[in-house]
Amino acid sequence: MAERVGIVGMGLMGQSLIHNLRKSQFIVQGYDIDPKRMDDLKSKGGHPVDSPADVAKGTKFLITSLPTSAIVRDAVHGAGGVLEGAEEGLCICDTTTSRPEDSIRISAELAEQGIKFLDSAVSGTSAMAHDGDLIVIAGGNEDDFEACRPVFAGFSRAAYYMGPAGSGARTKLVINLILGGNRLALAEGLVLGEKMGLGLDNLLEVVKDGASGSKTMVDKGPKMIKADYSREGQIWTSVKDRHIMIEEAQRFGAPIPLTSTYTQIVQAALHKGYGEKDSAALIEILRGMAGLEERIGIDDEPFGKP
Repeated sequence: MAERVGIVGMGLMGQSLIHNLRKSQFIVQGYDIDPKRMDDLKSKGGHPVDSPADVAKGTKFLITSLPTSAIVRDAVHGAGGVLEGAEEGLCICDTTTSRPEDSIRISAELAEQGIKFLDSAVSGTSAMAHDGDLIVIAGGNEDDFEACRPVFAGFSRAAYYMGPAGSGARTKLVINLILGGNRLALAEGLVLGEKMGLGLDNLLEVVKDGASGSKTMVDKGPKMIKADYSREGQIWTSVKDRHIMIEEAQRFGAPIPLTSTYTQIVQAALHKGYGEKDSAALIEILRGMAGLEERIGIDDEPFGKP
C-alpha cells in the first residue's frame, strides 16, 4: 500500500515537493492558507484538507514547508495545529530555513509529547526541486532520520544526517552563506564586464569554463544577463536568511564580512521593490551603483504557478 505523507505549506518549494512525492507514488494530503494552492494540490492528485491538524491525521510523516520558524511553531502548536491531529510517533520533517534555536526548542517540546522532529532543510532552488535535484540536510535523532529516508528519497537526490537537533538548520545557513557570496561575486563580475565593453554571453561561457566556474553561474548567470527574475528563490527570503546568519555568527563569534556586504545589497534590493523577484535581481543594485540602467525584469511565474 502506498505511504501517506502530509504537507503543511504549499508555496514554490512545497509545490515541487508534492510534484515529486506524487511521482514517487506517495499519497499526499496537505494544507495551505491560499485556496489556489489547495486547488493545485487537488489537480496533482493530492488531497487538500481543512487544517494542519487534519494533515496530521492518518500519517506517520508530515512535512512543513513554510516561510519562517515562527510560522512553523504556529502551524504545530496553534489552534487547529498539527498537535491537535497528531498521533504518538508522528515524525515532522521541517524543510523551512529556520532559526536553529527555534528548531532545537520545537524538537524538545515535541519529544515530550511523543512526536518526532527533524530540522530537514533542503538545498536547491524551486526549479531544482521540481526536477528532484535537491539535497536534504537533517538534524535530530539519527534513528528518526533513517526512518524518514524513504520520504526524503521521494523528493530529493540525497539526504545527509548532520547531528542533533538544529544541525540541519545550521548546515543550511552555511550553504546559503556560501551561495550568497557566489552570487554577489558573479554579479560584480558581470557588471564590471559590461562596463569594460565585454560581450556578457561570451563572458559567462568563459568564466563557467574557467577556474571560477560554479553551479551559481549556470543557474543565475543567464537570469542576471537577461534580467529574468522569475522566482526560484526570492529577495525577501535572502534578507530573512542573512539576518539569521548574522545572529548565529554573533552567537558563536564567527566573522562574516562577505555576508554583511551581501546583506546590505539584498536589503537595498528589498527597499527598491524587488522583494518578490528572484535573488538574481541583486545585480540591479550593482548596475545602479555603476551608473547602468536598472532593469525591471521579467516576472514570469515558474512552472506557470505563483
